[in-house]
This record gives sequence, structure tokens and C-alpha cells, in this order.
Amino acid sequence: MMPSERHATGRSSLTHLACSFCSATYAPDQLTTTCPVCGKVLFARYDLAAAAHAMTPQALPLRPWNLSRYAEILPLQNPESAPTLGEGGTPLHDAPSLARQFGFDRLLIKDEGLNSTGSFKARGLAMAVARAKELGATTVAIPSAGNAAAAMTAYAARAGMPAVVAMPKDAPAAMRAECLAYGADVLLVDGLIDDCGLVIRAGAAAFGWCDLSTLREPYRAEGKKTMGIEIAEQLGWRLPDALIYPTGGGTGIVGMWKAFAELETMGLIGPARPKMIAVQAEGCAPIVRAFAAGATHAERWSNAQTLAAGLRVPAAIGDYLILAAIRESGGTAIAVSDAEMQVGMSLAAKNEGLFVSPESGAAVSAARTLRSHGFLRADDLTVIFSTGSGLMHVDLIDVSAGAIDPHASDLVAVIGARLSSAQKPAGAAHRPYR
Repeated sequence: MMPSERHATGRSSLTHLACSFCSATYAPDQLTTTCPVCGKVLFARYDLAAAAHAMTPQALPLRPWNLSRYAEILPLQNPESAPTLGEGGTPLHDAPSLARQFGFDRLLIKDEGLNSTGSFKARGLAMAVARAKELGATTVAIPSAGNAAAAMTAYAARAGMPAVVAMPKDAPAAMRAECLAYGADVLLVDGLIDDCGLVIRAGAAAFGWCDLSTLREPYRAEGKKTMGIEIAEQLGWRLPDALIYPTGGGTGIVGMWKAFAELETMGLIGPARPKMIAVQAEGCAPIVRAFAAGATHAERWSNAQTLAAGLRVPAAIGDYLILAAIRESGGTAIAVSDAEMQVGMSLAAKNEGLFVSPESGAAVSAARTLRSHGFLRADDLTVIFSTGSGLMHVDLIDVSAGAIDPHASDLVAVIGARLSSAQKPAGAAHRPYR
């Protein structure tokens, strides 16, 4: 980071931690997990009046497009020493072909696959690892279906900290390899992510590992909330009408909903909120089931099955926060099949040139369904979250193809004729907001 950028970046206005359920408060200067009183999710709280004086629309353009851009409402006390890998600042792409096909006036895709480790998990784990190091942690640990483990181990390596990962034995091979490449100790578990959580919590109790499980510490959500802040800034300090978000543990929905309240208090946005739409897999949809039942708690999903490892989360500690955000925003929760996820991946790739993860494919298919059923209107400015790159999931693509004789012209002629006759309507230019 250049000296001028360091000068332009602000300082955290963190004041305390508060329980999102019972409202008990705690000092922020020690490592902590969940609320000691009720066991629920802790939130970082800030002096938002002070933050508003420094984090202004005039000051932000002088800052780098990474997480330190929003330093006043992030918890790091020394952002210059954070183990950063350039996370954040991802583009918000117009998707004119999909908009036309689905029946939207305008459709946007937030491309989180361009983060340092190929997914949105980089934001949360960059913040969690950096804060853990600030507070004196020596070893970080995490249960993960894949992307979060890759992100944590990358930032742990950057920070010079040992890392321990517990992941299901059938987690994507690319993510297991990535963790090993970063030097982590990888424990393969015969079970699901909540079984992996039991392993990590046992290790944390026995050996003092800093457990960075989803919403079981206060700072991953702070990194994730920057997705919502970026969207607001990229749209000129307005929010879209709908956000479609693939939901496993739900840290992103929780973090963004928190960020919107903070931005309103700071005077950066008004009271309008987007419909928060959670997308889950038909084979693991505890939030969808709880939303439909009018429940405030999502019971554990039995026999969770889906090809999207990031959506195979049978229980979420922040379920009450996810469900509250959906309901308060007038949003919904929708489940899609594995086949629909793969269709969504194909639609994004062939129409917009975006090779996305199956979780992201689920969000694409959900957008089409919600528009066709009338839940979303044509003029609803809608953002789909592409939470990860498809490059981690090439095993889902049929790459079988026979070799051709370079001297034979038949096949080439057939393909040439087909391409010549194909008529593809011209679409609007693809223009990211940054």
C-alpha cells in the first residue's frame, strides 16, 4: 500500500461487542466466541457518529478498493499490519443476456470469485484471521466444506500462523489441495460440516486453537458485510431492490443486514432495504423450511445431500438472524435442485462469460424462478451473488471429447456451418461498476 493510501485510510471506531440475542455487552480487547450468557452470536459495535465524519462519499474515492476502504466500521485496530491478499473490491457486472431471458429490465451479478482465494470467504476470513492475530491467537482452526478452509489457511500462511482444518472427506479435491499447499493440518471427517465443528471445538478446548467457525466469533461477519457496503457505493449510495444470496451458514446475509443499518445511521443510505433472498439446495434447506413454517429457528436438516458443498450446512447458529433479515426485508427463501444449479452455472457461463460455482448457479436459477413466478418484478433492480469461481468445480463439467484427425475436414465443416447459421441477438455492453 502506498503512503498516500495509508494516509487516506481511516481508523476503526470499534467500541464494544454486543450479543445479537440478549444484548449483553463485552469489551472487544480479548479473544471471544459466542455470548457467555446465552451462547448466541456476538456483534461488533462502533461509534457510528465518529465513523460518519471520516468515512464520507468524498473521502472514499481516495482509498484503495479493499477492505481497509471501510476501516471506520471494521474491527481492525492496525489495518496496515493485517495479512491482506487484496480481498474485496469485486466488480458488479451487468448481465444483459440473462436479464433479457429472465424478464428483468436490469440484472446485476456481484462477482466474488475474483477474491484472492476464489470465493467470498476471503473477505470474512481475512478479517477473522487478522483480528485473531491482533488479539494474540497462536493457532487458527475452522470446520469447512471447502472455500472457507482455503481462505483461512491462505490468510494464516500470510500471517505466519499455524492452521488446522476439519472438512468432510468428500469436500472438493481442489480445496483440500489448496489447504495442504498453504501448509495447514487437514483433518478429513466422515460426516458433515457440523460434525467437523465438533472436531474443531474439541481441539479448541484441548489445545487453545482459535475457532473461526461461522458466526461463532464476531469478526467473519464484519468482513462479509463489506459486500453490502460495496454494492451500496457501486450503485451511488442506493441499494438494489433484491439481493439473491446462496445460503449455507448465512454469514453474508447477517453481515450485510447489519451493514445496512450502520450505513443508514451514518447517513450514507436511506431506510429502504432490498428483499433479502436466501437460496438453498433441495437436499439441505433448513432455512427454507423454517421460513415457510413461520419459525424463528431452523431445525437441523437430516441426511443433507447436495453437490454444492457450500450449501450442505444442516444447521446454522445464526438462523434467527437470517430469518429475521428475510422477513423484515419482505424477502423469501427458495430451494433449488442440483440439476437447476448446474443449469444456472451453464446459463451464467454461456450468456455472460462468468464461470461460477454450483452455489452461484443456484442463485442464477433462483432469479429465473422468482421472476417467472412474479415474486420479482421486471423493474426490480436485482443483484445475484456469484459467491465463488467455477474453477474449483471443474469436475462438474463434462469435458469428454474425442480427438480429431487434423487432416479431416468433415467435423470442422459441420461446426463452421452451425456457427455461421447461429443468430445471437446483440445485447447491451457489459459494464462493471468498477
